[in-house]
Amino acid sequence: MTDEPQPHDDQDVQGGDHACSGCGPTDAAGDTAKTDGGTAVDDAGGGAATDGGTAVDSGDGFEPIQVFPEAEDADLRPGSDDCYKCSTCDTTCPVAEVDEDFPGPKFQGPEQWRLKRSDDQDIDDSISKCSNCMRCDSACPSDVPLSQMHNTARAQYVDEQMDKTSLKYWRNRLLANYGTMARLGSTFPRLTNAVMGNSLVQQVNEKLLGITAEREFPEFATETFRSWYAKRGGEATSVENARRARQRRDEDVDADKRVAYFHGDYANHNTPEVAKALVHVFESFGYAVLVPEQRCSGTPMFANGMLEDARRAAKVNVGSFSELVEDGVDVVCSCTSCSMALRQEYPELFSIPGTAKVAANTYDAVEYLRINEDLDGELAAAETTTDDLGVDSFAYHAPCHARNQGLDGQTVELLSQLDDVDAEDVGDSCSGISGTYGWKTEHYETSMKIGDEMFEHMEDADATTGMTECPTCAMQMEHGTGYEIEHPLQVLEAALVDGATTEDEAA
Repeated sequence: MTDEPQPHDDQDVQGGDHACSGCGPTDAAGDTAKTDGGTAVDDAGGGAATDGGTAVDSGDGFEPIQVFPEAEDADLRPGSDDCYKCSTCDTTCPVAEVDEDFPGPKFQGPEQWRLKRSDDQDIDDSISKCSNCMRCDSACPSDVPLSQMHNTARAQYVDEQMDKTSLKYWRNRLLANYGTMARLGSTFPRLTNAVMGNSLVQQVNEKLLGITAEREFPEFATETFRSWYAKRGGEATSVENARRARQRRDEDVDADKRVAYFHGDYANHNTPEVAKALVHVFESFGYAVLVPEQRCSGTPMFANGMLEDARRAAKVNVGSFSELVEDGVDVVCSCTSCSMALRQEYPELFSIPGTAKVAANTYDAVEYLRINEDLDGELAAAETTTDDLGVDSFAYHAPCHARNQGLDGQTVELLSQLDDVDAEDVGDSCSGISGTYGWKTEHYETSMKIGDEMFEHMEDADATTGMTECPTCAMQMEHGTGYEIEHPLQVLEAALVDGATTEDEAA
């Protein structure tokens, strides 16, 4: 975890003097005082010096004044004093745009931390309205780590102020730890799907837990991705498939081309077809796909203030993947929220050995292929028809977490290489669901208001099939338009992978 800087206090000085971070402290005569290590010193020798917020006697008969008694213990996140209140973050916040009662990311970040200099100042409960879209991070011209402040403040609010016996706390904990629920649900997937799809159960969930009944609960697959991967032969089969693909591509058959796949809970339990597509596509480029032990990336835990739960998951993930990274293996993700967690949130929030190396070697799956292979060229050369894809146009939404990683344009650029296939970007608005946020009864209407712009753009596009990398964005897109939603990896699989070489190639 990064070291926190010492606080810098903006203060009014007695006698009508003014002090601010832009001007520097001034003495009563209007002269600018010199600062050294945070201590203001009067050039005349008879003025006051401040150290840790305390006025120090530098002359006979001067009584020291304690201006900010709490300053020495101020708990500010790194970069909080870099905020100069331009409010750019507030203008890009999707929640603030539709909810006039939400004070916005500037308050939730730097201003909240300034207020916390006083021990009796609680975290404002509006922190729970932040959706953790993280758009404010990329919007800030001063690179203030806003989402880091939000995540930490939200965790402090949950730890210190939230009633641990309340149904809301346990609802949030249940949603945050989706992997635990998914493992149970996947044990008897057909029964779970029938129960969770029952309208009466949905109404009970809404009344009792505050999980909206407006959304259809995602179905569990009858076979998880990890079960499929093990049944086909695990790592040994992937290594052999990759070797054969390198041979077909006239590459060095003994080349060390391996990637470690962070699939996350949702691709494992709910959309294994996306995970399978990643395996098939990477194997077709000669990469063996390794699937180490892993837990949830922690994204829903960050969003619900369950920072210790996220820390435990991160320890497992960093422990598993750092060993492979040390061996020269890069990490690829099919979900942009997962790659965002490993790349940004882990280094910001945790001091787990190996975190920095994992972060530096983690990639979005499509991004990785564009960097290391001629993916655009192979798509341009592919003899793909609309019959192969089943559709000739897509309404594409770039998730907020993809935009934060600079990935928002890659899918549209890629698919433009395919003849007779069009992918239309439906704008830079947030989908509104933001993981578990839009599943909460109190946030459902807000999430749909945020999503209205995306829904309108999708309906205006010349397409009836949507596309996105984020599984919950896909839920929102389908919920708001009724369109079927594809993942870019599924399109790459259809365009580049010969069906005969996928399942039984190593047999």
